[in-house]
Amino acid sequence: MKKKPAAAKQVYTLADLKDWHDADPPVRLGVFGDPVEHSRSPQIQNAALKHYKIDVQYARFHILPDELREAIDLIRKLEFIGVNLTIPHKIGALELLDVGDDNAKRVGAVNVIKIEGGKLLGFNTDGRGFARAIREEFSVDLRDLRVMILGAGGAARAIALQCAKENSERLVIANRSVEKAQKLADELRDFFAGPKVLGPVARLQAVSLEEAAIRFQIGNVDLVVNATPIGLNRGDSSPIPARLLAPHLMVYDTIYSAERTPFISAAIEAGARAANGLSMLLHQGALAFEIWFQREAPIDVMRKAL
Repeated sequence: MKKKPAAAKQVYTLADLKDWHDADPPVRLGVFGDPVEHSRSPQIQNAALKHYKIDVQYARFHILPDELREAIDLIRKLEFIGVNLTIPHKIGALELLDVGDDNAKRVGAVNVIKIEGGKLLGFNTDGRGFARAIREEFSVDLRDLRVMILGAGGAARAIALQCAKENSERLVIANRSVEKAQKLADELRDFFAGPKVLGPVARLQAVSLEEAAIRFQIGNVDLVVNATPIGLNRGDSSPIPARLLAPHLMVYDTIYSAERTPFISAAIEAGARAANGLSMLLHQGALAFEIWFQREAPIDVMRKAL
């Protein structure tokens, strides 16, 4: 008698991929991360799959950085449709692709893989997902904003490139390593060549993620975005202290969790408007669904599932 496929696990590992036992419906999509237990991608993707009566499901995979290459080889052999990549895999996965789209190459990070004809195609939907999230949360477009991004890693790079493409009024990249922030700013310099902002500050700047530098910038920005991992772990403090934030600001934390992140708490304490990364997750998830299935994502169904 044939064994009935089991229910999908809460979290799979590399060991599971090596000794694959399928679930019902079969798992053919997922998210690779470390950590990954907190990911809400399965809620939104499984709601979309159900809406379209697509008989596969999406699961979480806890994959360590040194396991990424093997895990990606295995999902290719297991004929997965694709995966999302989250911290810390977005940059490392780029060299494992057969083809990367222009966005992924320019950002230097990938968050969506599609497997087509045995080939790995890589995309980055973070920037577009972020732009849609800002419009949804604050009813304003990036082109009208002076933006400060905290961080210079994978997510920060995608967001910075999107701000540049949409011709934001001003862009400041703040990072603990100013060299890394400066390198990112230099890559985007062409976008900011034209005149736009009149006044004492440069349209594009890299600064140190420290109190004095941030305090100087706050009066000349409208939107502050946390694109660092600070806030993922319990016990993290806010990436910038509440005393530096001001009521005129919009604050967006790309991290989302059941409780308010320290950054969101600091923003509210300062009287600023604030939102967490759920809206970005929703919109970049919808874009990923459209890449995998070549059809419009059921955004309202996905939003409701969140």
